[in-house]
Amino acid sequence: GLDSPKSCVEALRLGRIESGIYRIYNPRNYQILEVYCDQTTDNGGWMVFQRRTNGSENFYRTWAEYQEKFGNLSNEFWLGMENLHALTRTGNYELRIELEDCERVRKFAKYSSFSIGSVEQRYSLTVSGYSGNAGDSLIYHNGRPFTTKDVDNDSKGGGNCAVIHHGAWWYGDCYHSNLNGAYLNCQTTTTQSASWGSFQGSKYSLKLIEMKFR
Repeated sequence: GLDSPKSCVEALRLGRIESGIYRIYNPRNYQILEVYCDQTTDNGGWMVFQRRTNGSENFYRTWAEYQEKFGNLSNEFWLGMENLHALTRTGNYELRIELEDCERVRKFAKYSSFSIGSVEQRYSLTVSGYSGNAGDSLIYHNGRPFTTKDVDNDSKGGGNCAVIHHGAWWYGDCYHSNLNGAYLNCQTTTTQSASWGSFQGSKYSLKLIEMKFR
């Protein structure tokens, strides 16, 4: 356990230069956690914590489900809020989000600071320092707690943003991005779409989404 790398960055330093599934040491429970490391994009070292590629995984899930890991690391998955909090609790982390539309136009948003709060803080998002070409559709969500269909922490008067927009996110009233929304493979019909407002608008369900940190 203790001899396992503690991050994808550490794995990279140990010569693990290929992207794929790695076993890392998880400070949450002092055990091994399987993660997906992107070792090629932007100098590598990225731990992927969310990926959408084909709609095979249901992301319209409960608070308890979002607390833990679900899905398939080599395809669509969520790494789990408890893991994310443990892994970003100490140190400084960057966030990178890859987005691709159905014309194969690929854009990204990068943030120089990223962390996830504790369950007591309702897994609040801390994010700042945008760069990239996708536009900044996440800063609106900075400092906001996480909301799921069964736990409403948003600031919308009346109604739950997660229910209205078929997702789970750091909603306010309600969103500028909704990357855990419905995977509709580039349909542009509904605000329930897995969307990034400043790239194709709030009703466009993106083809590929990947969220990662290092």
